[in-house]
Amino acid sequence: MAAAVRSHQTEAPAPGVGGGPARARNIGLVLALISAFAFGGSGVAAKPLISAGLEPLHVTWLRVAGAALVMLPVTWRHRRLLLRRPALLLGFGLLAVAGVQACYFAALSRIPVGVALLIEYLAPALVLGWVRFVQRKPVTRAAALGVVLAVGGLACVVEVWSGLSFDPVGLVLALGAACCQVGYFVLSDHGSDGEDAADPLGVIAYGLLIGAVLLTVVARPWEMDWAVLGGSTDMAGTRVPAVLLLGWIVLIATVLAYLTGILSVRRLSPQVAGVVACLEAVIATVLAWVLLDEHLTAPQIVGGLVVLAGAFIAQSATPKGDGTGGTSADAPAPDRAPCP
Repeated sequence: MAAAVRSHQTEAPAPGVGGGPARARNIGLVLALISAFAFGGSGVAAKPLISAGLEPLHVTWLRVAGAALVMLPVTWRHRRLLLRRPALLLGFGLLAVAGVQACYFAALSRIPVGVALLIEYLAPALVLGWVRFVQRKPVTRAAALGVVLAVGGLACVVEVWSGLSFDPVGLVLALGAACCQVGYFVLSDHGSDGEDAADPLGVIAYGLLIGAVLLTVVARPWEMDWAVLGGSTDMAGTRVPAVLLLGWIVLIATVLAYLTGILSVRRLSPQVAGVVACLEAVIATVLAWVLLDEHLTAPQIVGGLVVLAGAFIAQSATPKGDGTGGTSADAPAPDRAPCP
């Protein structure tokens, strides 16, 4: 989801990868930012479709099913992957695609959007806990501080204080979305392990296909108002063809977003890529301000700056146990180096 695959390993960079781990890390950061922008732009395109009469879950199904259709030739090219890594593909489709979307939209029916979004983006903190307590790998104070700042800033971006509602089922559903997002980061990183590394294109293609099948059961697209897609929608006073917005959601906010996202995880680490992913909320808010006339408040602007600071601190963390004076007590083997 060698240095070009997992920048936190201590082995020498593969031939032809100029710049070694530092270059791979920089590329990973750029990919993570592209992914955050692509994912963050999905809401701006989806909201006019929902306002035009489509159910949120139907828009989600169109997004995943359309992307799966686009990636269908890739599934045939990587057909052997289905036999080699079935558990990885099923997990990616269930958690990273269907699980996040289904749990999030179900949570919205019970709790405010801001609360649901904040809980979902607790995922970076949960990833850090996974790395530290499940994988038993050390993490730096900078990575931990970055997560704290990012989550705190995100609370300001979504203005979580504007309407708290402690519906226990809604909170559990939102936490389920966060756990599924953890699965996205962990599985993206796990797919790059060893000689049996799974091609990210194949993982995404099969993940979207499996996710589309699962979401079909939940969304029931046969009940959708298909006529909406043949008309136009209103975006801040401008009429935009609905099919154009759907094309953006499918090609940019899904295909490009997942591809750059999984590649960024493999060049950074799950917890660092997770913190950078918090920028999605900032990007979504800014785009809504520019394209939908949803104005930013002072706390949202401050929160966005805090998220940026947290992402920068986390991605600039130096790996422990790297032979440069890290504090890890036992030097890890090359294939089990700690994440930064």
